[in-house]
Amino acid sequence: MMKPHPKKIVLAYSGGLDTSVMLKWLKEEYGCEIIAFTADIGQGDELRGLEEKALRTGASKIYIEDLKEEFVRDYVFTAVKANAVYEGCYLMGTSLARPLIAKKQIEIARREGADAVAHGATGKGNDQVRFELTYYALEPSITVIAPWREWSFRSRTDLIEYAAAHGIPVPASKDKPYSIDRNLMHASYEGGILEDPWMEPPEEIFTLTRAPERAPDQPAYLEIAFDRGVPVSIDGQPFEPAALLQTLNIIGGEHGIGRVDLVENRFVGMKSRGVYETPGVTILHAAHRALESITLDREVMHLRDSLGTKISELIYYGFWHSPEFAVLRSMIEETQKNVTGTVRLKLYKGNCRVVGRRAPRSLYSSEYATFEADAVYNQRDAEGFIKLNALRLRLQAMAGHPLLGELVNRWEVVQHES
Repeated sequence: MMKPHPKKIVLAYSGGLDTSVMLKWLKEEYGCEIIAFTADIGQGDELRGLEEKALRTGASKIYIEDLKEEFVRDYVFTAVKANAVYEGCYLMGTSLARPLIAKKQIEIARREGADAVAHGATGKGNDQVRFELTYYALEPSITVIAPWREWSFRSRTDLIEYAAAHGIPVPASKDKPYSIDRNLMHASYEGGILEDPWMEPPEEIFTLTRAPERAPDQPAYLEIAFDRGVPVSIDGQPFEPAALLQTLNIIGGEHGIGRVDLVENRFVGMKSRGVYETPGVTILHAAHRALESITLDREVMHLRDSLGTKISELIYYGFWHSPEFAVLRSMIEETQKNVTGTVRLKLYKGNCRVVGRRAPRSLYSSEYATFEADAVYNQRDAEGFIKLNALRLRLQAMAGHPLLGELVNRWEVVQHES
């Protein structure tokens, strides 16, 4: 069944290689009005000249929406509160941005009476899923156009040649073909020269961080204060969310914090190599986790951590607007009610170490934890505690339970053979 021919399309437009070509291609392919939409989530200089470029390439108008505060407050800080890290390494700077961009794109489509939206994600990646799951969750009947799944171009080299033939200025070239995604949370690099997972990323690709070996020889100390899980100040100076993250990006970048090189599992099934710089949020994750260590109940922390993989997958896969994520997000907010306090960190040549933490409602008690004499803890109580926990183990042994003995013997044999 053929899709209805759209009358007006809102394109998520970054001004990069893909969407620059896309704007021209959509105009030629569909012959309808194209409205460009750019989310300002901290790309900086990349936004310069974007309006003129979009209009010259075929857009009837362009919206450039400042979403930096919303991005950091509602998306980045939510992930920090959840300690959400995909596959143990990736802090998900791209994953967190897409549902916000798509949500605002749908709002503009409604405002403009557009019947279609388009995005620049490829048919191999995760972003197509993140964009479209949000589109359909918020506007079920919207027509979605994904040019990478429709046009005849097969590679970014084809796009570079098309852009050159049509006089479209683009940031990529045949000598520098890798893809860059930048926002207030991170910079990511994929494709091109990075597709060989054995090749070390060239130093010149990095934009937010110094190489650790070129970082200052003296460490930097800083204190980050949190209120109910939300970072609110640095060294006693209060900041709004976007300014706080930008400040930490500068400090962390100076000291080489937050570089990650990983091969991740995409939602569509393939593995992909990505190189990331996330200085500020790397610092926030370390600080937040340290504060939770003295403010969260053990079982609450373990329950939240047991759901960490699921939370990270939902964000990475694009299910931000799903009912299951809404439930988990409510749980995360509940866990943060007492996560208020200050953490002191030491930054040195790519390392971020926690060196102090304090909280007005800390669960840590030196009176109970001390190895010196105390008057609050009766060590004899531990005997009954241990015996009760050992009861089921003793009953198994007394009953001659075969499985336990077999497993122990098998393990001892393996250890001996190795």
